This record gives sequence, structure tokens and C-alpha cells, in this order.
Amino acid sequence: MDGMLSQDEINALLAGMDTSAGGDAPADAPADGGGDAAPAEAAVSTPPVGGGAIDESLLTDSEKDAIGEVANISMGSSATTLYSLVNQKVNITTPQVELANWENVINNYERPCVFIQIKYTVGLDGTNILILKEHDVMVITDLMMGGDGTNTDGEIGELQLSAISEAMNQMMGAAATSLSTMINQKVDISPPQATVLDMINDDPSDIAEFLTGTFVKISFKMQVGELVDSTLMQLYPIDFAKTLKDTVIAADEGSQEAAPAAAPAPEPAPAPAPQPQMAPQMDPSMMQGQPMPQMAMPQMQMGMPQMMAPQMMNMNIQPAQFQNFSGGTTIMAGGENIGIIKDVPLEVTVELGRTAKPISDILDFAPGTIIELDKVAGEPVDVLVNGKFVAKGEVVVIEESFGVRVTEIVQ
Repeated sequence: MDGMLSQDEINALLAGMDTSAGGDAPADAPADGGGDAAPAEAAVSTPPVGGGAIDESLLTDSEKDAIGEVANISMGSSATTLYSLVNQKVNITTPQVELANWENVINNYERPCVFIQIKYTVGLDGTNILILKEHDVMVITDLMMGGDGTNTDGEIGELQLSAISEAMNQMMGAAATSLSTMINQKVDISPPQATVLDMINDDPSDIAEFLTGTFVKISFKMQVGELVDSTLMQLYPIDFAKTLKDTVIAADEGSQEAAPAAAPAPEPAPAPAPQPQMAPQMDPSMMQGQPMPQMAMPQMQMGMPQMMAPQMMNMNIQPAQFQNFSGGTTIMAGGENIGIIKDVPLEVTVELGRTAKPISDILDFAPGTIIELDKVAGEPVDVLVNGKFVAKGEVVVIEESFGVRVTEIVQ
């Protein structure tokens, strides 16, 4: 009535456009000038890689529950490890297991984000991908380097990627240890590889081949103190997820079958066996008028106190003492956290100076060309770590090599 189209009408018009011909003809127009209209589905283009419908029959509900339980135990160990790295309370909730594809991940997760790929090298053969939001990575890496978790400005650089890779290496290492316990064999992982992706313009096959089809998506709600309240995603190939579940169940059934086999071993020498033989020897005295309760007491005193009393007399019994965690926060905030990432390699560059030249001058460069820099002779040179200006120094000669003596640290 007001001359405006409703949303349903707009959707109907868009769905009825003939995209194959590039025109605006509606879907109900005859394709050949006569006959019935071709269905609108015929004009829909082929879904992109990683899209399309999800076949829910690839994974049963019981398989989802089993995979979620394995992931829950593994991620519980990871949460404990992350706490030791960031010195903040870490809570990772019970996982939600579902089937997904690349299109589903793009539409339901914040972009850009950090993909961390871990491969199992010993005990299991498969790939595991963790997805963290960019803000969460900035908070975690800032806490790892002794900050308060609020230094999240700017973009993720090599320093943050190296730090989060080290954090994931320790977290997934703890998870691999839990898996080792569950399947009764050693499990090891490769060093994680972290990459920042916007996902829309990225080809999933360049990340991992299984991302081009349907895969298992495990979602965890992750809380780090009061700084992070977000979602952590874990992606598995379907075949690997099923293999992992079958391996854990087989190991659990094997341990249950082994327990009854070992149980008959103590049976040849039961301790209470001599007691029936002592009862006939006690009967004559009982017949002489002594009450039965009085005769039962010496029998118990011979059986238990003679063996237990000397051991209990020699035992040193003290009240239990537990570690006080209230004061641990300030201790770990400094040296211990930074010590965890001391082996992360960083690129140190010494910059003598800079200048700007037009392309015409650069094309005239030849051996012997002198380029004047913006530094005065004798002025300190700049020391950069991963491209960040951190110090000033003076050039020195060490035997036959150049070096730099640091003269000032830039705050």
C-alpha cells in the first residue's frame, strides 16, 4: 500500500532472476519462448568449495558423545596448562560436537581469526586445527609476556604468532599426555603452525584438505579471568575423529578385560582361612560356662591387634598441609611466565639509517654509488626486534666482525 516491497517480495525477486543469462528475467518466464517455466533451482550456480548441505548421517549421536568426552578430557588438561602460562583462572566448558563445513565456519565465527594446525606424529595419525579469535590471541600473548591482558591494540605480528604457537604447543602437549593415558600408548605432536586468516578470501584446501568437505567441529566456551569470554573451536577430519574414538574405546575395553584376569592371583592364600579351624578348639571352654562374647574378643585381639598395633604405634600421623594459592599470583606474574617463551626465536636487526629515493635514482644505482642516509656520523644506530624499535647502540668491531654495543633501551 505504501509503494515499498516487503523483505519476502525482495527475496522472491532475487531468487527468480536468471543468473545464467545475466539478465533480470523472472524465473517464471519461459526459457524458450513457450512451455512451462524452468524451475528456479536450475539457475543456481554450483556451491563453492567447502559449502553445500551437511550429511548428518556421517556421525551418529553416540559417536558425537564419545568424541566429545575424549575432547573434554583432553581440553581439561589444556586448561590447566594455559592457567600456568597466563596466571589467570581458565575455564573451558563441556564441548559441543557437530558436523560442519567451511561455509558454516565462516558464517558463525568472528573474522579474522588465528588457525593453529597440529599434526599427530606418534601413536595417532591425523590433523587437528584450533581456531582462536584475534582478540583472544592478543590477550593471551600479552598475559604470557607479563602484561595485564589489555594491550590488544594493533594487528597480530610474528611475536604474537610465535607466542601463541608455544602456548598451543604446551596445551596440546598436555592433551596428548591425556590421550596417551586413555589409549595406553605414547602420543606425540608436531610443533603447531599459527596463521592469521580472514577465511572469506582463503582457499580451505591450502590450509588442510579435509576442510573442503564435511568435518567435525567441536566448540568450547573459553573464559580467561575477566578478560576473555569467547569460543574456541577444534576441527577434526571425520575419519580421524572416528579412529580416535575407536582407539580410546578399544583401550578402555582392553583394560577392563585385563582386570578380571589378574584378580584370581590373590585367591591361593586368603588371610581368614585359619579361623574355621580355631572354632572347634574354643568349643570345650565355651561348654564350661564361659560366655560366648568373652571368647570372641580374644579371637579378634589375636587376629588384628597383634599385626596392626605395632605398625600404628610407629606411624607418624600429622595434619594434612596444602599449598596456599592466594599469594601465587604476584609471584608468577614476572619471571616464570616470561621464562616459558624464552626459547622463542626472534629476529634482531640493526638499522644504520634510511633514506627515500625516487625510482629514477634507484634505476641509476651501480657499483660505487654512494647513498646518503638520514643518520649523522657517530649517531647511535637503531636495534629492532621483529621489526619493533627496542634499543639504540654504537657500532663496534669484534675481531673481524661488526657488532653493536647497546647504549640505550627504548621504553
